Amino acid sequence: MATNYKIANLQIKLLQHHRQRYIGLDAGFSLIEMIVVFLMIGVLSAIAAPSWLGFINVHHLNIAQDQVYRAMREAQSQAKKEKLTYHASFREQNNILQWAVHAATIDPSNAQWNDLDASVKLDEDESTLDKLPNGVRRVPFDHLGTVKPPFGRITLSSKSGGKAKRCVFISTILGAMRTAKENPTPDSGNRYCY
Repeated sequence: MATNYKIANLQIKLLQHHRQRYIGLDAGFSLIEMIVVFLMIGVLSAIAAPSWLGFINVHHLNIAQDQVYRAMREAQSQAKKEKLTYHASFREQNNILQWAVHAATIDPSNAQWNDLDASVKLDEDESTLDKLPNGVRRVPFDHLGTVKPPFGRITLSSKSGGKAKRCVFISTILGAMRTAKENPTPDSGNRYCY
């Protein structure tokens, strides 16, 4: 009886030893499993990265468009308030697009310039605002907040490329403004932002 007990006890210990050994071998991942997981992560990243970058570029363009629109509105408001001609001015300085609101009597180089996002550029082909010899583009609002024809627009695009464009239009003598974005087909002037 004692020998049967000893044999049974040895068998239990042997089974426990094999179970611990088996569990220890199965605790991690094999090299092939790890490679498959990393490949799947890489493929998903390659698919998602361009979409994410495009989303970020459009977001920066939307913010810049809003800043340009608000700068024009501020110039118009200041012109009415102070009964003076005010300019909303735009320029590229050190490869950064900037804006300023200032009285017409102030030289643009002495105005307080504000930077737009570094990833945004002025689309030279589609922007039609007055351009001064020093490279500054501007919209002049007279003491009533009105604009003399020809009316203009400023068009923004991304430095990293893509078809996304955002523009702000001065569309009437009264200084009415509107915003727009790119369209799939060009207008009669071969412009996509209308």
